[in-house]
Formats: sequence, structure tokens, C-alpha cells
Amino acid sequence: MTMDRRTILKKAGVVATTGAVAGCIGVDEQGETDSGNNGGGSDNGPSGTATVWYSLAESERNGRQEAIEQFEEETNHSVNASNISDMAQRTTSAIPAGQGPHVFEWANDWVGDYSERGFLVDQTDQLNVDIDEFIEAAAEAVQFDGGIYGLPYDSETVTLIYNTDLIDEAPESVADMTSMMDELHDPSSNQYGLSYPFADPYFLSPWLQAFDGYIFDPEADEELGVTSPEVVRGAEFAVENFVPYTPNDPEYEPQASVFAEGNAAFAINGPWYLETLNEKGVNYEVTTLPAVEGGEPTPYTGITMWYFATGMEENNDDTVAAQDFVEWYVTNEELMLRNAEEQGSIPVLKSLVEDNDLPDTVQTFAEVVERGIPMPSDPKMNQVWNPVRNALTEMFNDSTEPQPALEQAANEIRSNWE
Repeated sequence: MTMDRRTILKKAGVVATTGAVAGCIGVDEQGETDSGNNGGGSDNGPSGTATVWYSLAESERNGRQEAIEQFEEETNHSVNASNISDMAQRTTSAIPAGQGPHVFEWANDWVGDYSERGFLVDQTDQLNVDIDEFIEAAAEAVQFDGGIYGLPYDSETVTLIYNTDLIDEAPESVADMTSMMDELHDPSSNQYGLSYPFADPYFLSPWLQAFDGYIFDPEADEELGVTSPEVVRGAEFAVENFVPYTPNDPEYEPQASVFAEGNAAFAINGPWYLETLNEKGVNYEVTTLPAVEGGEPTPYTGITMWYFATGMEENNDDTVAAQDFVEWYVTNEELMLRNAEEQGSIPVLKSLVEDNDLPDTVQTFAEVVERGIPMPSDPKMNQVWNPVRNALTEMFNDSTEPQPALEQAANEIRSNWE
């Protein structure tokens, strides 16, 4: 199973970004075709039509349409854009048949799988953008086996959020945090210390990897790290310090809802969650993950990127238009800053992140991203998520201790790999 953070959360009804990214032309969420919009722009230079796919919630589409129209006005190109409801199914069927887009937008965890299956093109030698313009995590995320298969534009991760009606200041350490939760946790009154989707390995990654452990590292001598003493220690730490203060269901919606209703002191969640909190009128602050003695919380980060699909190796006006669009989009500081201000999007351009010009909440998430590591893009990672999720669920329900639960997950993963 591919870990699809954006789609999972949108289907849960809790994705939080507003405004600025959206489908304007082509296929909508139901697969219906709309008429194209061929923009004007300069009369100088060749004119091409870029075919662009993405998968966005309705609330995100107007901003994307505005960005595309701006690109068309500033260039001699047109963009044939489609919002695709099932990106995995459409790309895996259309690209091999020669009916796919020039470029498509998705999280970075498809890079390894799609490049090995021949769905992507290495554009290293054709780029007009220096990959070093992006933060290290983003630059690494778009590469696989020495090739660059797309360009990044924003990121996501999880960090600590606290209710300012209940908590005066951010805890510096997990010990401080548990002390605060002890005072406020009262399930009988529907009050909880923490909102935390414990069953999700992405959300638990800060602690599983806090003590120099790793869940999966294709470059390590032992690729799979889930049974290492360091990861077991991280799991034990999370069970001891967080589970006692959460609602009794480890899945996303029941956990996220208690903080959104003002009934939890803390939440560990991502930037997509902020719109929900704003809509609910929750008074909150975003802060970095609290310190842990003997380690450092190291979350997974997801990087949203534009993929270069097979066919981009052809040198014609349309592929030039597609590459021009992607390079324009990912390096447009004004657009990235507007996305940050309007939707909480976390830019990965060094120039924005390092200048501290971002909104405070976005800047905090950006700092956490820099401390994290990208979700592995190796195809083997797709077989890691579900077994680890099952192990975390068993730990949460107190049905299995962390070590045997993770050993069971490792056996399942290795069996799937075979």
C-alpha cells in the first residue's frame, strides 16, 4: 500500500488547506471533462500546451486556476489542466498507454516505484532550476537512483499544537508535556490531554525514530529497522507517554475531533489540520515537537512535487511548456508566499524558509520539516506501512507489547518483499 497522506485525510474530511491550489480545466473529481482554457501571453517564442494533472479538494481549486492563468498570461504557453479523482489508477493506466500528462502532482513517495516501472523521466540534464534552491529534505525527495524525476514545491510533517485556552506556554520537553496533561486529562468529562492518531506510522515516526532508529532505510546494511532496539525503545516511549492521555480509538477522525472541539490540551498533527481548527474557532498555537531525554524527535516529512512523466524526454513545444510551467511554479516566491499565507502551505524554497518571512505557524512547521527526514521513495516502503500500522494499533489497545508487535510486523514486511 502506498502511503497517501493527502488522499487519506481528504476522504476523512479533515484536510485543512484553503484557497490556493485547484483544478481549472479538464477532468474534475468525478472524471467529467470540461473545456480547455488557452491563455494568451506574449507573442515572443514558441507556443506549447502543457498537459497537467493533479488531485485536489474543491476548496483548493480556485487558487490553482489563478496560478495557471497567471502563467499563461506571462508566457506564450497554454495549460490543459485536469483534476483527477484517482491519480494512482489513472497514472498507472494512462502513462504506459501514451495517454498520460506531461507532468502530475503528488507526494514524493511514488518516485522510486514509478521510476522503476518506467512511468517517469530523469530530467537532471534538462533542468533550468538548481536543485540546491530547495531545502535538503525536498531536494532529496525528488531524486532516486541518481536521477531527478520532478521538482518540489511544498512540504508537510507533524508537530505539536496546543490549545491556548488550556495551556499558557509550549512545553519544552515531553516530561513537561505529560505534567500538563496529568492536570487536564479527565475522560469522564470528555476532556483529554492529547489528540494523537497513534495507529498511523507517519504520525508516530518522530518517536519511533527519536533514538537514532529508523523504520526503513534502503541505504542501511539492514534496510528494515522496525525491530531494532532503538525503534522498540521509541515505541515503548510513545506508549508510555502518550497513549494514557488520548481517546480510546487510535484512528485519525476520533483523535482529531476532540482537539477540534476544544476538548484536548494538545494535538500532534499536520498543517492540513489548521483550517479545521480555524473553522471551529479553536484558539491554538503551533510549536516544535518537545525534547526527549537521550534522543531527538525525527518525523517523516512529505514533499509535494511535480513529477515528469514519460514523454517529457521528447523535445517539442508542449514538453517545453510543461517544463516551463513546473519551473515557474516551484520557483515563484510570490506564489509560494501567498500559498503559505492563505492555506498554510509550507514552502521548500530556501530563500523563503531562511528569510523567516513566513507566517509564524508555517515557519514552525518549516523548522520541523528541516529536522525530519523525507518518506522513503524506495518501492519497498509501500510494503512497510500497513504492517507497522497494525503493530501500533495492537500496542495502543494493549494487546501486544511493542517488541513482539514490531517483530510480527517485520516478518510480514519481509514476507511481502519476497
